[in-house]
Amino acid sequence: MTILCVRFQLPPAHEAALPGLLGLLEDFTPVVEALPPDGALADLRGAERYFGRDAVELASVIRVRALAHHGVDCVIGAGPGPMLARMALRDARPGVTRAVAEGEVADFLAGKPVAALPGVGTATARTLCEYGLDTLGRVAAAPLSTLQRLVGAKAGRELHEKAGGVDRGRVVPNGVSRSLATERPFTRDELDPDRHRRALLSAAGELGARLRAVDKVCGTLTLTVRYADRSSTTRTRTLKEPTAHSAALTRTAYEMYEALGLQRARVRALALRAEALGPAEQASHQLTFDPVDEKLRRIEEVADRARAKFGPHAVMPGTLAA
Repeated sequence: MTILCVRFQLPPAHEAALPGLLGLLEDFTPVVEALPPDGALADLRGAERYFGRDAVELASVIRVRALAHHGVDCVIGAGPGPMLARMALRDARPGVTRAVAEGEVADFLAGKPVAALPGVGTATARTLCEYGLDTLGRVAAAPLSTLQRLVGAKAGRELHEKAGGVDRGRVVPNGVSRSLATERPFTRDELDPDRHRRALLSAAGELGARLRAVDKVCGTLTLTVRYADRSSTTRTRTLKEPTAHSAALTRTAYEMYEALGLQRARVRALALRAEALGPAEQASHQLTFDPVDEKLRRIEEVADRARAKFGPHAVMPGTLAA
């Protein structure tokens, strides 16, 4: 077990703390891959030899340091490769590292549903289940030729290898993400367009607040609509100018939503992703001489100061945009 997948239990509006937490991991290894908004992969092969401890013991030290230095607990999965570490994370809980050793891989994977395998989407899982290949153990036992006939030559080979525990992934060191995302699920499949718009208002408000908290602006905005039948629609739009202004993000989200022309669609969740992030100090803002827009920007500044002083829930995201 040489790879850790760590998820820090950060509140949604505290993504600015992630770089410091990544620095904590880098005290043990330079091979750290950020998984924003709150996670990371760490390759501890060198650290195990250097510190004379295995990955599970090092995970305990990381957890204690995260609590002591940042006041943040974490959930950790450990495995021989990135894929297995990610899957182990799903079974982990605070205070206990879920570790999958080399000799336990087959048993760990065998009973899991095929959809639990990273890279297996809804359509692929449905196809496999129709042929009785509903667990990873059954997929691993199936002939390679059968899988290739069902999902294609390349995908079938990769599926067969992964279900058999072959993890060819590697940890790729990177910086903090160039995107931020948030999702608004509904408690039941929602048909009401007004509720859809309120969800978008809230999501755009949260994204704006998080962007401003890390001094970033975004150049594109992506809307994903997830439906009751598990299908989804995704649209991306480039903004007229990079921004972290919640009202501008909300307007763009509304425009993309309206362009979909949804009629009586049963929506399960709405997600927004801010992409093409850049430093706020390098962004230009075209003056509009619109008193409403300028007033909203001043209100945002006050709200941001309130969040910084009293916490992320001092002002509910989305309540300042129109």
